[in-house]
Amino acid sequence: MIELIPAIDLIDGKCVRLTKGEYDSKKIYNEDPVSQAREFERLGFKRLHMVDLDGAKSKHIVNDAVLRAVTEATSLIVDFGGGIKTEEDIEKAFSAGASMVTLGSVAVTNPTLCEEWIKKYGADRIILGADVRNGKISINGWKEDSAEDLVPFLEKYVKLGIKNVLCTEISKDGTLAGPAVDLYVHIMQNYPHLHLIASGGVSSNDDIRQLDTKGIPAVVFGKAYYEGKIKVEELM
Repeated sequence: MIELIPAIDLIDGKCVRLTKGEYDSKKIYNEDPVSQAREFERLGFKRLHMVDLDGAKSKHIVNDAVLRAVTEATSLIVDFGGGIKTEEDIEKAFSAGASMVTLGSVAVTNPTLCEEWIKKYGADRIILGADVRNGKISINGWKEDSAEDLVPFLEKYVKLGIKNVLCTEISKDGTLAGPAVDLYVHIMQNYPHLHLIASGGVSSNDDIRQLDTKGIPAVVFGKAYYEGKIKVEELM
């Protein structure tokens, strides 16, 4: 069965969702991330994906206090991303209770540092964030498209030992238009041993089942859950 990972995206310490990464599209779903995390735990989820959108925009972690509050209040395995650019940032995330960190922009802009982190902390604690728009990896809160093509980008980090990849198709994110199934299948065909986490566009239980039938190891979802389009009891 595909691994189910609910998401909490943070702006000003509140649970929000964006559409296609546009900050002007912000919609607040819960002003208390701790209560939301407890609800996910009550529903039977074991994992939680947290994104510091303030951090992604500011280029340094902002919402580490929220991360700490969630990890202290629940037993969820939390992966945390957004704004991790320096040694201070990654240490701050782990000190606040993150079990894993997601490295996005820094994996493009400073691969040497990321290689050091993979060696220091272990590949099991690092998730490579591959946020894709028009085939290119996007950075800095999705405000810029890099020159990095997806497959060569993945190839570089697979050679460094990366096992976990979170891939978001930005054009799908927050749209409830269905996930980029062909993209995820393409990645798995090239790297069948990756623990690939699909992200973006999930709109229903059927979308999750489709990803499952295609052999995608894991899926992150947010907006579809918050808007009542995912029936958790049918999936757990």
